[in-house]
Amino acid sequence: MAEHTVKAFDEDITRLRGLIAEMGGLAEVAIHEAMEALMNGDEELGREVVKRDKKLDSLEMEVDTMAVRMLALRAPMADDLREIIAALKIAGVVERIGDYAKNIAKRVGRIEGRHRFEPLTLIPAMGELAAEMVHDVLTAYAARDPIVAREVIERDDRVDAFYDSIFRNLVSYMVENPATISSAAQYLFVARNLERIGDHATNVAEMVHFAATGAYPDDIDR
Repeated sequence: MAEHTVKAFDEDITRLRGLIAEMGGLAEVAIHEAMEALMNGDEELGREVVKRDKKLDSLEMEVDTMAVRMLALRAPMADDLREIIAALKIAGVVERIGDYAKNIAKRVGRIEGRHRFEPLTLIPAMGELAAEMVHDVLTAYAARDPIVAREVIERDDRVDAFYDSIFRNLVSYMVENPATISSAAQYLFVARNLERIGDHATNVAEMVHFAATGAYPDDIDR
């Protein structure tokens, strides 16, 4: 490519990375605030989380448009092609992470007697772990660090273990306290949303690994 074309391409890549970083920051804040709203019964904060999700949707569309334009106009190859494809996929996954945070925020007003639920001691810790995975995988993306990406992947088992434990505890609690079934079910949905956030952070980590090395972790481990 001519020098001016290379410079324009580099500027586009930098802009693409910036958009992904902005999306990641918004998703991370959404998880923290959705959990804060849930645990404190703060319906106003929950509504703010839901409202701000539109910004994530808008940024994903901007990434899509930009990535397609770069593929059409620049005909990238090798590392550059992997970079653009990874950004395209990561934007979609981060948008879904925001959707799960929004789903948690929507449940704030549907729970009664939240202080009676002893199993809830595990949900804040699960939320913190899921948010850390999102934070760390975006750090790995910014640094093109496959080692950090693999560490994020390994943490997904801990999120799954949280979910299994919360599920068993809440089901037992519902059996012993039938009047709480409606509210306890909302917490089960929250735990499920957090488990999915962990899954999506793992998916992003696999893409970061691919963008950095040209291979998915499973391909190397075989």
